Amino acid sequence: MCRSIKTLRPPYADDVTDDDVHAAALQYVRKIAGMRAPSAANKEAFDRAVDEVARATATLLEGVVVRQRPVVSD
Repeated sequence: MCRSIKTLRPPYADDVTDDDVHAAALQYVRKIAGMRAPSAANKEAFDRAVDEVARATATLLEGVVVRQRPVVSD
């Protein structure tokens, strides 16, 4: 399941959307919970976890400093 989570920071990804972050969070929660879709009894906790992971992911991406690659001159 988690193998489909893509790197969401530059230079690996440009123009990352909220949908991209949500999809990654959903895949993560599915893997951790061991279920593709929650039962009615677990839906609220599952959805809350997806939202929290998405927020944490967005916070992480906002704070990540991407190092510039050195420019090599000829």
